[in-house]
Amino acid sequence: MTTAPRDAFYQLRLEAVAKKLERNGFAVHLAQSADAAKSIILDTLIPTLAPRSIAFGGSMSLVDTGIYAAVKAQTPAAIIDTLDRSIPPSDLYERRRQALLADLFLMGSNAVTEAGHLVNLDMLGNRVAALHFGPRSVIVLVGRNKLVPDVDAAQSRIKYLAAPANALRLAMPTPCTTTGKCAECASPQRICNVWTITERCYPEGRIHVVLTNADLGL
Repeated sequence: MTTAPRDAFYQLRLEAVAKKLERNGFAVHLAQSADAAKSIILDTLIPTLAPRSIAFGGSMSLVDTGIYAAVKAQTPAAIIDTLDRSIPPSDLYERRRQALLADLFLMGSNAVTEAGHLVNLDMLGNRVAALHFGPRSVIVLVGRNKLVPDVDAAQSRIKYLAAPANALRLAMPTPCTTTGKCAECASPQRICNVWTITERCYPEGRIHVVLTNADLGL
């Protein structure tokens, strides 16, 4: 499939999912590219929300699009940098606790279903905790590669693609980094511990989902 038909195909799916997300109380923003998504977040959402503090959940999408770096460089808000791996683990853990009370939390999502539900799997649970409660507003950046038919497909995608690939990225000594598939392991370094399914946004409009017609993250 060439680029234009592929983009048109995904645009139809994104528009359909956007309607379902809106019915479920999410604020939805459609972007035609990664650069457009970056502009929506930096030039529209953050100025409108006017947060005094901003924090992040672990997200390759935010890093790869340059949004993470740009937010730190361009916004006047205080940054609770939970992605800085240069600090001691104990300090990083404390930052993650502080992030739960940020005005704005930016993150990705492991999957989005056609019914307009967000499906995520965490190691610590800090990312999904912030998604559901704490920060006044949340921005979720979602690439078209995260779209799935239903919750079962979402969990399969996460367990057999996103999680093993992420474990490899983080150099975790878990079975999936040698087999390429989930073994339901009991490893101390297991990154798959906390499942969440977000069916609706409450209060309505608190969570902004930026659906992007481009592949982003794992």
